[in-house]
Amino acid sequence: MNQTARSNRYHIGIFGRRNAGKSSLINAITGQDISIVSDVAGTTTDTVWKNIELPSIGAAVLADTAGYDDEGELGEKRIKRTREAAQRIDLALVLLSGEPDDTTLEKEWQQLFNSLNIPVIYLLGKSDTTAKAAKSRWEAELGCNVIPISAKTNEGKELLLNQMAAIYKSGDTLDDITYTLAKSGDVVVLVMPQDAQAPQGRLIQPQVQTLRNLLDKHCIAMCCAPEELPQLLKSLAAPPSLIITDSQVFAQVEKHVPANCKLTSFSILMSRHKGDLATFREGAEALKALKPNGRILIAESCSHIPQNEDIGRVKLPRLLRKKFGEEIVIDIVSGNDFPESLAGYDVIIHCGACMFTRRHVLNRIRSAKTQEVPITNYGIAIATLTGILERVNFE
Repeated sequence: MNQTARSNRYHIGIFGRRNAGKSSLINAITGQDISIVSDVAGTTTDTVWKNIELPSIGAAVLADTAGYDDEGELGEKRIKRTREAAQRIDLALVLLSGEPDDTTLEKEWQQLFNSLNIPVIYLLGKSDTTAKAAKSRWEAELGCNVIPISAKTNEGKELLLNQMAAIYKSGDTLDDITYTLAKSGDVVVLVMPQDAQAPQGRLIQPQVQTLRNLLDKHCIAMCCAPEELPQLLKSLAAPPSLIITDSQVFAQVEKHVPANCKLTSFSILMSRHKGDLATFREGAEALKALKPNGRILIAESCSHIPQNEDIGRVKLPRLLRKKFGEEIVIDIVSGNDFPESLAGYDVIIHCGACMFTRRHVLNRIRSAKTQEVPITNYGIAIATLTGILERVNFE
């Protein structure tokens, strides 16, 4: 169960007020004592993520969040964490409690989920002790269906699981990473630098995901480091159908690509799989028009210790300064430290987002669009800066 990367799991968040029974709900869904349950409000102080396999969904992750009615200075920080969790999920379960009184918070969060285009299932917790009339009152307040549920009696659990599965099946999933670029029987070469970015004994996530996708499609996948690409090509009776390379060696690899052989990168594949390819290509056009005193935000999805030739912190800034001069301003953020206000930035360059869900990336793209800031990603940006964007195949 734990072998599926978290970024490839369906993310489900549990939201509600303090002591509404969120942790009990997670324990009921999983059948395990995963979250601490207490009658003391505010027991959950930070978001807890738990991998799980769910019927008709498969690999998923549940997020137990702090109450969105928390108070005080520390409470504000907890609510901020809960809002950050909302940016990462594919489905929200909002747990209501008792009779509706002041529903201001519930309506604020309803508006937030709507703005993020996140489907929501509303649950009325502790249904074994809650008055039956409370359901219809909540439905009138929120204008949606509410499922009574009890962690003690399991009332509503089966209905909840069925609704979760139905939403999952109707959702936006792009499992075919190489889509139309590769089909069954195609010979595909993967060029994978073995440097500081690929720790010894491991391949980076986009390489692993792409290789698995090719095997699932019954392609003939061949792997090499950039230095061995000429030798590998000479050993083939016919040119490969497709070459997929790491973005940082685009220019080096492009010199050896045979005529009529398609070329793309892991990052460009991820830009469609985890983001919005059309928007990223528009962002590349804005990058071309950048002025020497322009300001760029480089956003990494994972927090890591930078290596000597880190692509986001060293190689990409080097390319940008070579193209636009030393006056250019470059800010770098990682993990969840994506600024709410993007004012002042001319272009955002996002990483391939192998550690993020598609929904998480789309929310960042939505934020950029709302604030009218162009956004692209590593692979497309590097192809643009090295002058080979027109040589790259997108479909």
